[in-house]
Amino acid sequence: TVVLPLVLAATGYLWAVRSVDAAHPHTRVPLRRIVAWLAGLAVIELALQSPIEAYDTTLFSDHMVQHVLLTMVAAPLLALGAPITLLLRFAQPDTRRRWILPVLHSRVVKAISFPVVTWILFAGYMWVSHFSALYELSLESPLIHQAEHAGFLVTALLFWWPAVAADPSPWRMRHPNRLVYTFLQMPQNTFLGLTIYSATVPLYPYYVNLARTWGPSVIDDQQIAGGIMWIAGDVVFMTAIMLILRGLLRNEEREAAASDARVAPELAAIREREARLAERLASERGRGSGVG
Repeated sequence: TVVLPLVLAATGYLWAVRSVDAAHPHTRVPLRRIVAWLAGLAVIELALQSPIEAYDTTLFSDHMVQHVLLTMVAAPLLALGAPITLLLRFAQPDTRRRWILPVLHSRVVKAISFPVVTWILFAGYMWVSHFSALYELSLESPLIHQAEHAGFLVTALLFWWPAVAADPSPWRMRHPNRLVYTFLQMPQNTFLGLTIYSATVPLYPYYVNLARTWGPSVIDDQQIAGGIMWIAGDVVFMTAIMLILRGLLRNEEREAAASDARVAPELAAIREREARLAERLASERGRGSGVG
């Protein structure tokens, strides 16, 4: 349920990259996108198929590491891989026109990709998953546990899609809007982490009933989990904000350069007219002096 989808995702992506590069040798898929996609898949593997997974129902802090890896690391890396752009370039024109573009422009996709909706879905799922019966059920049922992880990844991908803006979207946001969109998610995540960290009683009976005889106490483990969400989330969101801000500055530089390029011919024409006028005035003054 984990390894096979990841292998298929990696193989399909690399196959599409090879096909696109062969068809368009002068506009190859950027290496940074390939690295981001494969790194995102590797993070999912690390979160769900490593020693981290072995203790995800024993330690709350360990479970929180999984959540952070899926939502704060894997999801933005996958978004940076620009899979929709790759799919559009890989597909045949008829397939792209008849199937892919209609789906991207459908009412359902427009609704779930609207930035306000993606922001609420991501934040809402984080709160619901940690402060409802879902969390307790996920510890007791492997199937619900996997469904919970899928929910984290899907809502995170929806959130990071417009924030990263590597792929086309029905709701394209400019850099300032992306900056605000991402920044507003940070205090929400911080407050959630602090809420868990500050709790003075165990939030989940499962960990109390586990009667673990090693490692941190239930309260200490809970505080570690809250601290992980708080600090890791702030680091990720601040990094994303800095990258978006850098993109904003670069975009303004490009727009300024383009504006200068558009104005340059007009300025050159004005200078040429000024030079001709100056020459004519000088010539007229010279003739006037000769007559006198």
